[in-house]
Order: sequence, then C-alpha cells, then structure tokens
Amino acid sequence: MYDEKELITSPLQQHFRENGKTVEVCIYRLPDTGWTLEIVDEYNNSTVYDDEFASDEAALALFLAEVKAEGIEAFIGPVPGTLLH
Repeated sequence: MYDEKELITSPLQQHFRENGKTVEVCIYRLPDTGWTLEIVDEYNNSTVYDDEFASDEAALALFLAEVKAEGIEAFIGPVPGTLLH
C-alpha cells in the first residue's frame, strides 16, 4: 500500500477557467503507475478518468480537447443539496 507522501503531482495541474466557470485539473500518479486525470468543479464534484495516461501532457491534452468539443459545462456537476431526477 502506498503512503500519501508518495503521490506525485504534475506541474501541469491548474485551475482552468472558461465562460465564467472554473475547474481544477488534477494530474497525479503513484511511483509505479501511469498518470491519473481528475477534474474537480466549484461544488467539489469530481470526474476521474478510468484509464491511466502515459504522460501528464497526454492527460492535459485530453482534457483540453474535451473542453473544446463539449465545453467546460460538461465538467460541472450539480449544486450541493439539489435533487437529480
């Protein structure tokens, strides 16, 4: 089992803003794994990609391509306390 101290974060992690909305782009890995991409919105909703990436650049490139294709709204979840139908 890994210790949290072993988590490697990418220097490409960032807050990304578009159309007045901001998400945090988290890119990280453990010592012997590929890179994980996680997007956290302003309401603390999280989208974690199932597949690992060979590089942190590849993870960021996928995120940017998806924002270009779908818009940042695709990564914004519900406001806490709202009911989904």
